[in-house]
Amino acid sequence: MNTLTRETHESDRADAEQFTTPPASVTEIGDGHMLEIEMPGVKKDGLEISVENNELTIIGRRSLPAVEGTLIHHESRPENFRRVFELDPSIDANKISAKIDQGLVTLTLPKAEHVKPRKIPVS
Repeated sequence: MNTLTRETHESDRADAEQFTTPPASVTEIGDGHMLEIEMPGVKKDGLEISVENNELTIIGRRSLPAVEGTLIHHESRPENFRRVFELDPSIDANKISAKIDQGLVTLTLPKAEHVKPRKIPVS
């Protein structure tokens, strides 16, 4: 987890919105890293991903469908998910890409060109 140097727990939101910390995993791939975060029930329109001051913030919001009829028993609840990671300078923040499939958010974090290995030609 060298690329995502640390997870921050900064509470910069003053409102009463509460978040659950979803599980995440980081895998090193060819020219970068892959970050996977589990956010069950979150759809594309409920997902916010941003980079500011070298921090990657992923927020997922889900809502419960309206219930028709009389609710007898209900254990599911709307949950908001949030993870914040500090990005290593070796990551090219302008080239981060994301997708969501069945509640699994996958981000590709490519390495910046200046840190990729390269061959130097000899003249």
